[in-house]
Amino acid sequence: MICREVQELMHGYVDGELDLVRNLEMERHFHDCPACSGVQEQIRNLRSAVATGAPYFRPPSGLEDRLRSRIRQAAVVESVAPARAANTWQWMGIAAAVLIAALAITFLVRRPSGSELLAQDVVSSHVRSLMASHLTDVPSTDQHTVKPWFNGKLDFSPSVGNFADRGFPLIGGRLDYLDNRPVAALVYGRRQHLINVFVWPARGQPDYTVSQTEHQGYHLLHWNQAGMTYWAISDLNAAELRQLVSLVRAQ
Repeated sequence: MICREVQELMHGYVDGELDLVRNLEMERHFHDCPACSGVQEQIRNLRSAVATGAPYFRPPSGLEDRLRSRIRQAAVVESVAPARAANTWQWMGIAAAVLIAALAITFLVRRPSGSELLAQDVVSSHVRSLMASHLTDVPSTDQHTVKPWFNGKLDFSPSVGNFADRGFPLIGGRLDYLDNRPVAALVYGRRQHLINVFVWPARGQPDYTVSQTEHQGYHLLHWNQAGMTYWAISDLNAAELRQLVSLVRAQ
């Protein structure tokens, strides 16, 4: 892809609207083009700032019912006094426009939550890792090699396990960047599937059980445990991905 094509698709990429093939093409271009990579980071940061700081209007309770009632009353008046038709229809048009606007605000305009934005970033990081030479920084099946490798590179020490005897061999680890900070990425395999498990401190958030979502054909499981945040992502089926998550939680 050339820069002009990438720029045309930039917002669709950041919003998670592109298919897997396009995502891979975009990620490959960003890897080779610092200028376009910088632009997409700026767009992503602006999008995050708007999502977390922009005012959000929620219509007052009962507004829709009151507007519908007024429209019905106007229709009754029209049937009783035809001579006032022009003014009545004008008023009904205004009321209908207000109703449509209120419904649009209520049902169509919704800011993505912080969790949704983070999930999209997790998908982007996973797709980026599937590119050549970016899957691992420390390729190793030995957790005693992978875990010490993170020392001095992160302000925390991630737990690292190798679950080869359960069908989830450790492939290695790497540094990544999520939630506005460096994180640990642990890479596991399952037959022909690759799994990324991202780990970083939970920043004072309470522990919570595993939550599951799906983005762009990928299954994502995330949870907080012992002061750490975890996100696991793969195109592996959800049931088997949960098996790995159970192993990670029990280590």
